[in-house]
Amino acid sequence: MDTRVSEHRLRIQRVQDELTARGCHALLVPSSDPHLSEYLPQRWQAREWLSGFTGSMGTLVVTRDRAAVFADSRYWVQAEAELAGSGIELVKIATGASTAHVEWIVQQTPPGGVAAVDGQVLALAAAQQLRAALLAAGAQLRTDLDIVQAVWPDRPGLPAERVYEHTAPHAPVPRRDKLAQVRSAMQDRGATHHFVSTVDDIAWITNLRGSDVSYNPVFLAHLLVGLESATLFVGEGKISAMLADKLAADGITLAPYEAAGDALAALGAGLVLLVDPRRVTLGLRERVGGARVVEAINPSTLFKSRKTAAEAAHVRTAMAEDGAAMCEFYAWFEAALARGERITELTVDEHLSAARAPRRFHRPELSGHRGLQRQRRHAALPRHARLLRGDRGRRHAAHRFRGPVPRRHDRHHAGVAHRHRQRRDEARLHAGAQGHDAAVAGALPAGYVEPHARRAGTRAALGAGP
Repeated sequence: MDTRVSEHRLRIQRVQDELTARGCHALLVPSSDPHLSEYLPQRWQAREWLSGFTGSMGTLVVTRDRAAVFADSRYWVQAEAELAGSGIELVKIATGASTAHVEWIVQQTPPGGVAAVDGQVLALAAAQQLRAALLAAGAQLRTDLDIVQAVWPDRPGLPAERVYEHTAPHAPVPRRDKLAQVRSAMQDRGATHHFVSTVDDIAWITNLRGSDVSYNPVFLAHLLVGLESATLFVGEGKISAMLADKLAADGITLAPYEAAGDALAALGAGLVLLVDPRRVTLGLRERVGGARVVEAINPSTLFKSRKTAAEAAHVRTAMAEDGAAMCEFYAWFEAALARGERITELTVDEHLSAARAPRRFHRPELSGHRGLQRQRRHAALPRHARLLRGDRGRRHAAHRFRGPVPRRHDRHHAGVAHRHRQRRDEARLHAGAQGHDAAVAGALPAGYVEPHARRAGTRAALGAGP
């Protein structure tokens, strides 16, 4: 009999001890960071460190005597395997946007009790929803505690990789012009300052790139834009002296990453701050001093969606380059099918990477989603099946420089020589579609439709009845 105790069970126990010591009854650990990113640097992968669940989406809640991970159908099999032995429950939710964890926290927090969350990683809208639900139940929310920091002794620090400049011709619009666009939008809103935390917006405005997040060319920073100058809050040593001089010439000064909150607190009466309520955390929003706050979408979110002629040309070039790699891959794929070779998502990943590697703008460190090689045990789960449907889950790294690479996903790969396979696969797809329609007609919750359709298709493949 294995008497070893799961390390994750021990970590949860440390959280529960800390909750008791601090007079709290529940802790929310979202999959988030101070920039509300989807893909997180190691420092903010607290949910994974505490629970052992490695899915890219999910929420952990710990109470004094229970713990639960909330995950949608893409991760149920994976979560059940990774949570085994930890004492952590899996709560199956319909979609990643579900708020079931809010209801669960309210149920687990007694009247007069306290739920906690680190406000530095909680979205403003999510904080408002959770606080309102707790208040209605006679409980309260504390956002000034970082309990994870207290129980994670070897927590990673901030990423230290250097920031580099994104230059012409792939950045045809200078950052000085982009700042002018942003300032014009600020003035339209009557704002004297604009605070940006989202790393993709900051990368676009500043024409800078980094490698702080796996497979994404971004870096951790905050940006405060005034009508005449701007301040970039970034880790010490991440920007070279030469690049700092270039930024200064465009009116951007550097400040320590940790100083962003103090800068917001220093904005006094008479100033007007523009923030996007969906793209700023509660912790940073609460640091704003006497300035009046105007809430609206980040102007850069709209600006970066409007491509110039040069940017559109880069998109077309990226599509052509990746299209050539895809054709090379398809030729191998159809020949391998004809030879009767066993093909998995992993072999598809390997051959597709090999086809893309010689391309001029291929950047392997930017390709992929956390890497299938890292997830061998779960590489055949539903979310990875998309790879065999035309690579929807893994695009060529050229789009990181030139633009997105859309393409049709539902290409049948078998070819003319395999019509019997095509007919068989179409029958399975038809069964899956019927299962989907039946699920919708039966008013199943949205997150349960896909598993129901997959079950119907699988049963058809096995020759079973409905």
